[in-house]
Amino acid sequence: MEVVDLREKFELFNEHWRPKIVAELNGQEVKLAKFQGSFVWHSHADADELFLVWRGRMRLELRERAYELGPGELIVVPRGVEHRTLADEETWVVLFEPAATRNTGEVRDARLTAPEGERI
Repeated sequence: MEVVDLREKFELFNEHWRPKIVAELNGQEVKLAKFQGSFVWHSHADADELFLVWRGRMRLELRERAYELGPGELIVVPRGVEHRTLADEETWVVLFEPAATRNTGEVRDARLTAPEGERI
């Protein structure tokens, strides 16, 4: 067991849209990511995905509606739901999802991080 200081871990990287693994539990990974700009539309056929805003503000868009989230707020995107994330300014986000989940779903993009995600 180890204590993970999220603030300290967020300070270790600067790149956007490339989640870093900080912990694992029950087949899930806890990842940190910095968002700025917009991400690709995608879905995860076999995985729910939780977004928890640590710092800043983000928007989660579905084809039929959008959600605005600020610090301390979270949302769970059910498996199979097409979505994309956006942030006007740099936003720090904690993600919970099954291990080796591709951050771009089935879409191939230069920002693909799994199945070989980086651990910090």
